[in-house]
Amino acid sequence: MTGTLNCVVVAVDGSDESMNALKWAIDNVTLRSAEDGGSFVVLHVQSPPSIAVGINPGSIPFGGPSLEVPAFAAAVAAHQKRITDAIIKHALEITTQNNVDVKTHIVVGDPKDKICEVVDEMHADLLVMGNRAFGPIKRMFLGSVSKYCSNHASCPVVIVKDPAEEHLPAFGDQ
Repeated sequence: MTGTLNCVVVAVDGSDESMNALKWAIDNVTLRSAEDGGSFVVLHVQSPPSIAVGINPGSIPFGGPSLEVPAFAAAVAAHQKRITDAIIKHALEITTQNNVDVKTHIVVGDPKDKICEVVDEMHADLLVMGNRAFGPIKRMFLGSVSKYCSNHASCPVVIVKDPAEEHLPAFGDQ
């Protein structure tokens, strides 16, 4: 049986939750055949080096010298490339084990914004992503990428929760 979806984007960040979302998509989503244009796209958003380091000293006000160190920025960029390569390699191992052909797409920027942009550019029919179980304090400072994307993506979003995560009973459940 062939599906009706042409493009399914699965966002991965290297976390177990994102890899579980990839496995879920492989097991539960049926695409049109590749000959008819169906494709799984594994998307990874790499943080810009200044965000990854957590600092961006910039220049000193009023004409002072710049604090940017090119060798440091190059080392950070090289490190991020190694991390991205490892994440994509892990995702491709999962897809290969399941005999699924995928395309990979890597972009640099804020994950919330870039995921929504890529989904829009690719005219994706579905976005699949994992849900990290941040507590309320951490979520307040970091925000929730999955929540943002569920509210701003131009296609339906499936958020795959960790099956091992303990869930509170729904209202009315005993």
